[in-house]
Amino acid sequence: MNYFDDIRPWNNDEIGEKLHSLMQDASFMHLMKTYFPMVDLTQIAQSGKGFSNLVEFQAVVIRPVLEAIISKAATSLTVSGEEHVAKVSSLFLSNHRDIVMDPALLSLALMRTTGSTCEIAIGDNLLAADWISTLVRLNRCFIVKRGLTPRDMAKSFMQLSSYIRYAITEKNVSAWIAQREGRAKDSNDRTQESLIKMLALSGKADFIENLKALNVCPLAISYEFDPCDYLKAAEFQLKRDNEDYKKSKADDVLNMQVGIMGWKGRVHYAFTESINPKLDEIAQSGMNKKDQAAAVCALCDRQIHSAYQLYPINRWAYEQLTGDAQYANIDTAEERTMAEKYLCGQLAKIDIPNRDEEYLWQKLLEMYANPFINAQQAKQNN
Repeated sequence: MNYFDDIRPWNNDEIGEKLHSLMQDASFMHLMKTYFPMVDLTQIAQSGKGFSNLVEFQAVVIRPVLEAIISKAATSLTVSGEEHVAKVSSLFLSNHRDIVMDPALLSLALMRTTGSTCEIAIGDNLLAADWISTLVRLNRCFIVKRGLTPRDMAKSFMQLSSYIRYAITEKNVSAWIAQREGRAKDSNDRTQESLIKMLALSGKADFIENLKALNVCPLAISYEFDPCDYLKAAEFQLKRDNEDYKKSKADDVLNMQVGIMGWKGRVHYAFTESINPKLDEIAQSGMNKKDQAAAVCALCDRQIHSAYQLYPINRWAYEQLTGDAQYANIDTAEERTMAEKYLCGQLAKIDIPNRDEEYLWQKLLEMYANPFINAQQAKQNN
């Protein structure tokens, strides 16, 4: 177990100690009192040692916070495919829209539908303060190390792969990981081959059998509105104009804040079936390992794209981007006007040097059109 100590969630017998350290952190206490006054921190501090496990902690402490966020920042949170949340442990592999809210709302969706949660992969680049690291590991998160040397990265990949396999096959818990490193800022969701190869790295069988042991179930996350869309568009131009541009810690914090509190409209989580039966077909195809990895990525992508919940803004953006008006009658005139008004408002929020309005508008349209384009292509290929 010591092999995982620097990345694993806290153990049940560590809850009281870690919760006490949170209560001593002035930044955490200020955030909670300012934004989530409904949470009785004094009572939680007194009962901290009474939590028998992390799921209980999440139900008592975290769920009220998430319910408060979703009531203020979204119209609804809905779920489909609950039958695919298998009784056997699974790896939920999803597209990635928001740094914090993708896994947070997954936890809420699972608490609402199953009464439990799953473990969550989170990049260490987001751990901007000690209290954040403490809190996420209380929320069943395990850490993905970023920015390492090639040698250290190879070790980190093996450790991460081994932990995910240990969690699913020995701890018998489900886990979540995004299909790629970082968010797909243009919403053109594609699974990274390196991620799929990492998942299989720690197994003792062949590539396909190693993946089958994880029971990968693709998950499609759909936000009607992405509150960080204007920040993503700005980043596209900043990178276009300066190839050396990199986001700062402050930029990450801003994206986290906007993503948490910004308006999302309707949010939908669509669980899909395990890819294991189709992995057998890939195994029997005679492909080499590289081609097998590409085929697994394409399989995960098709299931995610097919399960998107699409909204009027997706169809409107597609029409504006391509000039194809064949879907114009699906939505009302009011819905189409609201979509245009929303995107114009997001464009107006962008404040960067040498603001290229035409380019930024194109990027905003792509973010909302790409899920629609990918969904249509997935239907044709199924």
